[in-house]
Amino acid sequence: MASTLTTLFATALSMALVLAGSSPCQAARHLADATPAVAPVPTVPAVTLPPMPAVPTVPSVTMPPMPAVPTVPTVPNTALPPMPVVPTVPAVPTVTVPPMPAVPTVPNAVLPPMPAVPKVTLPPMPAVPAMPNAALPPMPVVPRVTLPPMPSVPMPFLAPPPSA
Repeated sequence: MASTLTTLFATALSMALVLAGSSPCQAARHLADATPAVAPVPTVPAVTLPPMPAVPTVPSVTMPPMPAVPTVPTVPNTALPPMPVVPTVPAVPTVTVPPMPAVPTVPNAVLPPMPAVPKVTLPPMPAVPAMPNAALPPMPVVPRVTLPPMPSVPMPFLAPPPSA
């Protein structure tokens, strides 16, 4: 329970810091301005390595000759029949279309005036009755029940193998 509270508090604190507008750049700059200069790191003396053993040579291996690639049999030259001639499409005769008739104009009609919408007053909204302050009966107490311990059931993969 305590670790949950600590985690929740740490999460809330980090969210508050993020929402407060501080960025990592500002924090790093503030940290760089506030920390004292660090003493230089001493140099490491040069280390001499022991001689490395020679790498043994790999014996040459003779590989068997590469098998010949089989040749693809040639297709015999066969005489193909000539392409059939595409029939010509007869020309579409030109037709003279009669001129478009003139669209008749719609006469300006005088519309009657729009009737006025009568003003209607709505009756007042009825008041919502208030709920009486009624005392609720007490909640019944649920008895605490202790369950019996779980029986020990052998797991099938933990059982010894059956004897043959």
